[in-house]
Amino acid sequence: MEISRLDKLLEFIKNEPNDEFLKYALATEYLRLNQVDKALEYYEDLVNNHPQYSGTYYHLGKLYEALNRKDDAVKTYEKGMEITKAKRDNHAFSELQAVYREAIGYDDDDDY
Repeated sequence: MEISRLDKLLEFIKNEPNDEFLKYALATEYLRLNQVDKALEYYEDLVNNHPQYSGTYYHLGKLYEALNRKDDAVKTYEKGMEITKAKRDNHAFSELQAVYREAIGYDDDDDY
């Protein structure tokens, strides 16, 4: 019998319960399996307990948007932009800035 990816990740996290990559992988896997509550639990754990793990902010924000929690999404993007700017992670910052602007309804053409 083949062990599922989820089962493997759950086994790994038992040995490394504070591993941020494993938490991120679990959140992503739960989301892939459409277990939104579990995905949300892991993403929120990451931003609360591992705020420097910048990859989380984009995906958590998108999940909040999918759950019609726009205010939470905007706050998540803002926090992620703050973190990525401080880390000088320009790529992640620009991705967050793009989804943030979309979420708040900002249009570059509005200035012209």
